[in-house]
Amino acid sequence: MKPDTTAKGEHSPDRFATTRWSVVLSCADSGTGEEKAREALAQLCRTYWRPIFAFICRRGYSVPDAQDLTQDFFLMVLEGDLLKRADPSRGCFRSLLLKALQNFLIDNAAKKHARKRGGDVQFVSWDDWMAEAPSHLSISAREAESWPAEKIYDVRWAATAVEHALRRLGEECEIRGRRRVFDVLSGCLAAEREDVSYEKLSRTLDVPEASVKRLVHQLRLRYRELLRDEVAQTVEKPDDVDEELRYLCAALAAGASTA
Repeated sequence: MKPDTTAKGEHSPDRFATTRWSVVLSCADSGTGEEKAREALAQLCRTYWRPIFAFICRRGYSVPDAQDLTQDFFLMVLEGDLLKRADPSRGCFRSLLLKALQNFLIDNAAKKHARKRGGDVQFVSWDDWMAEAPSHLSISAREAESWPAEKIYDVRWAATAVEHALRRLGEECEIRGRRRVFDVLSGCLAAEREDVSYEKLSRTLDVPEASVKRLVHQLRLRYRELLRDEVAQTVEKPDDVDEELRYLCAALAAGASTA
């Protein structure tokens, strides 16, 4: 969905009336529309399974135990009183979820009563999660063992947002009959301009360099819109989006600098 903008080019506050996080907060604050809020919260949680799972693994849990705890954590979020305790002043869903996860892992009772795989209730099938396209961001075993769990969470969150935006862009291109254009050019959307060989891309696509430059420019603009929309879903106010985008870029840069 293309973000709405005002005449001045700023994002309209009305756009945020229906983002997932603002729906959660507004419904929690009013005490009405709880079903709508839980649906929005469930959608947010499905976006965050990779960073949550990676955080738990970094805390020393085995893969099977991390799977159990990831499921149980999300069920706790959806079935518990997180909605009532949600503090709008915290700004973004990312921060609230991380704090809730840290408290969850500290809670010995929660750990002792973690649901086992194949238990009576699951947030979503683990097999369905694992069937998703693997992340393009790889974290080496050395980094996974040396990075703080919070850094892994941030990098995985940032990578997930980027990958969701790219997937949406690819789907849009496919609908317009431009899937090959996306497949060839997607790798340079976040690259520095001096690192892009328009001549090589021109030969690959068999189109003039001027056309390649125009296509890359168009794809970059749309990619940024989609990435902004992904981030917007996790904050409450328009003013929070730019700050969260800066945090995302910093997390990706921190991951790339040690890769």
